[in-house]
Amino acid sequence: MEIGFDNEKYVRMQSEKIKERIAHFGGKLYLEFGGKLFDDYHASRVLPGFKPDSKVKMLQQLKDQAEIVMAINAADIEKNKVRGDLGITYDMDVLRLIDAFRGIGLYVGSVVLTQYAAQPAAEAFQNRLESLGVKVFRHYTIPGYPSNIPLIVSDEGYGKNEYVETSRSLVVVTAPGPGSGKMATCLSQLYHEYKRGVKAGYAKFETFPIWNLPLKHPVNLAYEAATADLNDVNMIDPFHLEAYGETAVNYNRDVEVFPVLNAMFEKIAGKSPYRSPTDMGVNMAGNCIIDDEVCRKAARQEIIRRYYTALCEQRQGSADDELVYKLELVMNQAGVSLEDREVAAPARALAEETGLPAAAIQLPDGTIVTGKTTALLGASSAALINALKALGGIHKKIHLLPALIIEPIQRLKTTHLGNRSPLLHIDEILIALAICAATNPTAELALQQLPKLRGCEAHSSVILSKVDEGTFRKLGMNLTCDPQYETKKLYHK
Repeated sequence: MEIGFDNEKYVRMQSEKIKERIAHFGGKLYLEFGGKLFDDYHASRVLPGFKPDSKVKMLQQLKDQAEIVMAINAADIEKNKVRGDLGITYDMDVLRLIDAFRGIGLYVGSVVLTQYAAQPAAEAFQNRLESLGVKVFRHYTIPGYPSNIPLIVSDEGYGKNEYVETSRSLVVVTAPGPGSGKMATCLSQLYHEYKRGVKAGYAKFETFPIWNLPLKHPVNLAYEAATADLNDVNMIDPFHLEAYGETAVNYNRDVEVFPVLNAMFEKIAGKSPYRSPTDMGVNMAGNCIIDDEVCRKAARQEIIRRYYTALCEQRQGSADDELVYKLELVMNQAGVSLEDREVAAPARALAEETGLPAAAIQLPDGTIVTGKTTALLGASSAALINALKALGGIHKKIHLLPALIIEPIQRLKTTHLGNRSPLLHIDEILIALAICAATNPTAELALQQLPKLRGCEAHSSVILSKVDEGTFRKLGMNLTCDPQYETKKLYHK
């Protein structure tokens, strides 16, 4: 894969910048970590070379001074919002992240339920966390937020929120996804800290949008596509332009809330340390792009993938027309269309030829292999097997999984396990291949090619099952699907 981003330079520069900001405030710093601390696959897709866990490496250098506070929107718990790249709900991701932080020696102090309004699911989650020994605090909705500054910066605004008890000088506020209320949590804490006579500061670490790239750069547009459901819009930071005469890119929620932050600092500290939303940030990612064209190309593909996902969600009833329209607008701004998804056309052509579902995978060298539906294999499984053959230099006519291996598994599924379709899911195919590898060197050779699939593009002519979709994700492949079901039934698993 082509590399467009220098990850080592990024870790070095970003660490230095964060340490500089901590030193600036001296006492206590609330550091809002936007995006994803672990598994930032969006960043790795649009900035080829970026490693998904780069941010964690920086935090580990400060683990003796740092503690983690997790923020999660109570409304997201209530509606079972799912983290798209992992396929798990936000509340379950909070548990996963707490385990992950603890596993690398970082201290997790508490969880904050933001926009709490007595949602039953949020209350149940709080009970579960507390039974596991995790402290939970509630932050409430504030009427007129973020424009009603006198109310927000008062005992009836942030003052009504429960004060989050922290014990270390660096408090990292993070969340399972966007729209979780990280900034509001930080600002609320600043209000409470100063009322208690504790000097504290605030800074923001968010990878996107990248402030020193053009507003309509594909990397910034890809971020807009990723957050289209939140009504996020990239924009020129008007405060930065006025203060310094320099153009910088930020997004609407930070620009909207900046007067709140300024008013709060002026009210509780006498003076604001920042002149613009961009000043609040410590993002060095834009300085570490080493091949702009590679990043542009990767970001354009991400925008198309987001659009395909929205089309499928619309077909499944989990997304509305407005989201699709927004993504169409982003595609137009990026100058791309569905035809720019090279791996889609071969899958669609094979489906039209056979009258059955088909799939295609684009290998690292650009070669595209396809798979069709047969009595033994589903299209995605066939495409995956054909991809492994191509990567391993295995002849197309060699059967890695003979019928005498597949058919008994199919009988088990349909006769004893109650499955209507005998076709095996991708993970079942891989397990069968692993068993064959014990006695078949060719099957073992095919299995050895699995790491080469990471970052490859894949497309299915129909919406896949959650199982197959999840397996593609675990393999690190970038999957899209046409917004069509395999059958005309009303119920689909």
